Amino acid sequence: MGAAPQRDRPPECPPGDSARATLPWEVWALLAGSFLVAAGYGIVAPALPVFARSFGVGVTAASAVVSALPVMRLLFAPVSGRLVARTGERTMYLTGLLVVAASTGACALATSYTQLLVFRGLGGIGSTMFTVSAFSLMFRLAPEGRRGQASGLFTGAFLLGGVTGPAFGGLLVAVDLRAPFVVYAVALVLATIVVGALLARSRQVGARRDGTQETPLTIGAALRVPMYRAALVSSLATGWAVQGVRVALVPLFVAVALGREPLWAGIALTVFAVGDGLVLLATSGLSDRRGRRPVVMAGLGLVTLGTASIALAQVPGALGLVVLLGASAIAGAGAGLLQPAQGAAVADLVGSRRSGGPALSGFQMAADVGAIIGPIAAGALAENASFPVAFGLSAVIALVALVAWQRLPAGSPPGEAGTRRA
Repeated sequence: MGAAPQRDRPPECPPGDSARATLPWEVWALLAGSFLVAAGYGIVAPALPVFARSFGVGVTAASAVVSALPVMRLLFAPVSGRLVARTGERTMYLTGLLVVAASTGACALATSYTQLLVFRGLGGIGSTMFTVSAFSLMFRLAPEGRRGQASGLFTGAFLLGGVTGPAFGGLLVAVDLRAPFVVYAVALVLATIVVGALLARSRQVGARRDGTQETPLTIGAALRVPMYRAALVSSLATGWAVQGVRVALVPLFVAVALGREPLWAGIALTVFAVGDGLVLLATSGLSDRRGRRPVVMAGLGLVTLGTASIALAQVPGALGLVVLLGASAIAGAGAGLLQPAQGAAVADLVGSRRSGGPALSGFQMAADVGAIIGPIAAGALAENASFPVAFGLSAVIALVALVAWQRLPAGSPPGEAGTRRA
């Protein structure tokens, strides 16, 4: 990677036409698969901790089962990135789906807590294989002028699946604790067959282009580009404040600091998700028109403001609930702006004519690190200092990411956000 990454365009999108090009059907097939995977995670979510408790373990051990998958995702991410570069996105995509299916099916057959912990953790291997290859394949197929939109739709598919899955999973838990795992495993096998058949018909998936541009973008090469370093910081902030602390700390804050019923925690998380989803769907292509940098900065600014403002909900009476819900909506709107734009920025660096597996795995690892460390650090601060201090730290992490993006060169053309000068 020299001073300016090569801007390469898919052959089907000549210069000047990329902004008008439509998303190819292969992208929609990948979106359908992403929705199913996210819905499946939601389906098993209500059953997993309860199933773990059925083996006679305590709350901490049951929570460890939930953490097993993201921990394995983090550990296996560097390997998955190299495998994507060597074997191709389609092979790794379908293999990842089958690994998750096998892991989930094995969970349904677990006869001890240890087996459940191991089987669930193995699913993290398939999860990172699927995620890295899906991102790499989608960004390679999406026209340059539509990468922000593709990133937004991909994130939206996961969000929609994550919202719809738990309701269905709750119904299945009422039938049998093992039923959600069986249903999810079968659905993944069927999805692998259908999506695999569709991708096999594609002339773009697996197609080889000019060999001089086939060298994968390694993490080492990507780290020489300032935009990639900024994307890593904002990805860590996303994992910390959006994916980790929000889920782990808001319910405790509502119950302990506010003394409110758990219902209000659920409402606050729902308000965040609604704000995230609405803004994401409405503005997913905004960074294609306005540039990655200003959209990411706006998103990080809202996440910082919303996260810091949650601590102000300790004011007495109904005003506290208004502040809580308002802060959740602001942070959700920020996440909806941030996530598609930062993903598209990394896609710009990868381009359409090479594998981005290694660089994309590093981008994913940053979010996983934030999602794992964030709740632990914030929880310790909330217990030993106060909830405002815990939320304040999370806001500072997002603010650091904002500063990292602010320091990038401005004035780049829309959709490139500084990559020409990076």
